Amino acid sequence: MIKLNYLLSIPCCLLLFFVLSSFSVYDLTCELDKAPLGVETSNPRFSWKHFSEERNFVQSAYQIEVADDASKIDMANMWDSGKVISRQSVLVPYSGNKLNAMITYYWRVRTWDKNGKVSNWSEIYSFSMGVLSESDWQNAKWIALQKDNKAFEFLPPVNDNGEAQKRFGGQQFGNYKLPQFRRTFSLKKSLVKAIAYVSGVGQFDFFINGKKVGNHFLDPGWTKFDKEVLYVPFNVTENLKDGENVLGVMLGNGFYNIPNDRYYKLITSYGAPKLKMMLRLEYSDGTTAYIVTDKSWKATDSPITFSSIYGGEDYDATKELAGWKDVNYDDSKWQSVVITDYNPKMQSEKNNPITIHSVLQPVRVFKNTKGWVYDFGQNLSGIVRLTVKSADSKNILLRPAELLNPDSTVNQSATGQPYYFLYKTKGGKEETWQPQFTYYGFRYVQVEGAVPVGKENTCNQPEIIALASLHTCNSAPEAGSFYCSKPLFNRIYTLIDWAMRSNMSSVLTDCPHREKLGWLEQDHLMMYSLLYRYNMSRLYEKLENDMNTSQRADGCIPTIAPEYVRFANGFEDTPEWGSAFIISAWYAYKFYGDKSNFENFYPSMKRYIDYLSSKANDHIIAYGLGDWFDIGPKDPGYSQLTSNGVTATAVYYYDVTIMQKIATVLGNASDASEYAALAVKIKQSFNNHYFDQQTKKIDRNSQTANAMPLFVGLVDKEYAGNILHNLVEDIQGRNNALTAGDVGYRYVLQILQKYGRSDVIYDMNCKYDVPGYGWQLAHGATALTESWQAYGFVSNNHFMLGHLMEWLFSGLGGIKQSDESVAFSEVLINPSVVGDVTTVTTSYESSYGTILCKWELKGADYILDVTIPANSNAKIVLPTKDITNVTDFGEPVSQKKDINVDQFDSKLRLTVGSGTYRFVVKDYSSDAAY
Repeated sequence: MIKLNYLLSIPCCLLLFFVLSSFSVYDLTCELDKAPLGVETSNPRFSWKHFSEERNFVQSAYQIEVADDASKIDMANMWDSGKVISRQSVLVPYSGNKLNAMITYYWRVRTWDKNGKVSNWSEIYSFSMGVLSESDWQNAKWIALQKDNKAFEFLPPVNDNGEAQKRFGGQQFGNYKLPQFRRTFSLKKSLVKAIAYVSGVGQFDFFINGKKVGNHFLDPGWTKFDKEVLYVPFNVTENLKDGENVLGVMLGNGFYNIPNDRYYKLITSYGAPKLKMMLRLEYSDGTTAYIVTDKSWKATDSPITFSSIYGGEDYDATKELAGWKDVNYDDSKWQSVVITDYNPKMQSEKNNPITIHSVLQPVRVFKNTKGWVYDFGQNLSGIVRLTVKSADSKNILLRPAELLNPDSTVNQSATGQPYYFLYKTKGGKEETWQPQFTYYGFRYVQVEGAVPVGKENTCNQPEIIALASLHTCNSAPEAGSFYCSKPLFNRIYTLIDWAMRSNMSSVLTDCPHREKLGWLEQDHLMMYSLLYRYNMSRLYEKLENDMNTSQRADGCIPTIAPEYVRFANGFEDTPEWGSAFIISAWYAYKFYGDKSNFENFYPSMKRYIDYLSSKANDHIIAYGLGDWFDIGPKDPGYSQLTSNGVTATAVYYYDVTIMQKIATVLGNASDASEYAALAVKIKQSFNNHYFDQQTKKIDRNSQTANAMPLFVGLVDKEYAGNILHNLVEDIQGRNNALTAGDVGYRYVLQILQKYGRSDVIYDMNCKYDVPGYGWQLAHGATALTESWQAYGFVSNNHFMLGHLMEWLFSGLGGIKQSDESVAFSEVLINPSVVGDVTTVTTSYESSYGTILCKWELKGADYILDVTIPANSNAKIVLPTKDITNVTDFGEPVSQKKDINVDQFDSKLRLTVGSGTYRFVVKDYSSDAAY
């Protein structure tokens, strides 16, 4: 009972809230974004979360209101859902009046609990529609500084090493001048809203009245530029002023145009850099106006004299045109722009932009025979920020690298050379510069032609006042956190995390230097690791579209998307890579409840299954790269210990079983039956070819050959114990060393966790003396390396082998969801208590809210703190058989009416609703964990 004097102490407004509602809604999103500006679906989907301190909160109904003016929200003139009896709070589709292009709409939601109480209305959120058709672009044109040279076309490499061949006889391929554009206009009315829709290929920086708009880096995201290009919406209402304004844009090459006079992994050019944009102005009198790219724009050469996604960037400060981004600048000597006939499909940029994540300062600075080396202590993706003072104009060369040679010079041998930044000072005063349209993976920067301030300077070189390392990556928000009592596991977590972030661009790259390509196997094999750590819902929507756009006429999904290049010798097509198209779509559905990838790409997915079937012989597929970079007698590369037919057929079978599930979700019973029948045939043929009935071994009995078929369901249940035994025996027989590679290691971890052998995972990953995570740390790695062996002749910033991150969250950390759950509507809490780990704290921000799992061993007790978000529920596994040993906040669980108890694998399984719990298992014994 609430005491009267307590109520009297509460302000009236808060008291009213308390009396009316004991729960509220928060964290509203439309199309998985807070306030999206480029929505392109006619039925955008709304999501929200609930705050409630009460246990077992369940939404019983909701009401959504949408209006085209925030002041009309009470009228809900676009849509009033009315009270809808439903528990759904994730991705509820709009079903109101037609939504028009480039219009901003406003929405709110309220909900009812299971007792019929209604919440207060949420805050009002907004979403804006994008440019929905070509006619909406108001005749905006693609403009350029110069005409395309049509001789520059897509020229894939064909040599055995998959490297780009120099077939141009010294010709400078793709060597277009980089442009900057400007356009002035006047605001003569009272402005209500202004949204700019900007696309520049390869990359652009956008300025209004002298200042860069936003904090994005490398806009727009990389696409198959011959088919589609992304535009980026910006709300620029606050950037404009009454009277005269000026728009400015600078362009870089990106993957659209790759010069060949420095390092390049591939050669391609879609033509000269181009710009297309539209500024929509909405006035208080209800009228609108548009500023678009057309012949009225002016262009000139940029002070960026060289820019390559592979080779670096040069900037000549002496060529800066002072004030060119200001209104009063005289551009009469600039040339008229060229109108081009470029006409790709335009889509809104929906994934999170790349931004500067963090700024690192050098941990040491030392001199070598070439100049000065700045060591930032961390291998990362990014650029530098240089602050320098020079008496006159001088060239400063900055050469980034992951590693050092024995003589302390920087080593680019495995990451693409030559790559460098070149800055030509203006001279006379302090200058600050950073590259705009390229990036690299590096820890060290070798500076040539300048000295650190305060050091001996006998040659009167420019003085470096500051040099910083800027870590750039996709700005997907953090979703999960992990910490445990074992320092090694925390270091491994950080090691993998740096590699993941360094390869989170507008695609998931293999490395941030040598290739920067979207190799697809990591999209699904590392997906759960990524999703636990970051909210990747928007990026995976783009990745699926990239795969669909790159699909070939015969149905093949290539190994890389966007497919800028087609390598030979197995790299052009391998099932373990292309299958990301199907597997990642399913995983995104499981994590976020998002069916849009099924709905948009199901026909293309069917075509890919048909393609794989066409490559099968007796339902066996036996081509491709296989278990890439496994540990065998040779240097890493092609699979050494496992037949390609094992991994390729296993992923083919996995695809087919997933397609059966997708067809079921979409209500296509006929397709589901066909895929079920095909799966039976594949399974039978696989076992005929690779399973030895007498020895009970698969293929050559490698770790991958045992784990992957068992994970995907190719092993009959009666033999699962044999295959698990073979796997554990191989690992332990190698002194707990791993051999599985890029494709297989995730399945090794998942099978060991599934069958209660996280103790083996612990033993495998607590070692420094064999190749693995501990080995990499012992050899100085600060980001996950390409090879288990941490070789210097391959990349030292890859994330393809980071599968342990998933186990840190789901195994050691204990957060999963039940098999039938979607979007973590039913959480499964089942931590693995292993080795000398005594405490673990893990969190994950699901579509329903924060899931927290913290366990610790304290004396003779096992203590488990759990938080389950409102409108979801959970099954919690405790490592004991005896319910009398268990309390919840000090009260016997056996007396709790809101907790149901049953047995699970000789343990207790508790079924609970939302809320916070603190379970204590008295007299805990580690024997109960297995």
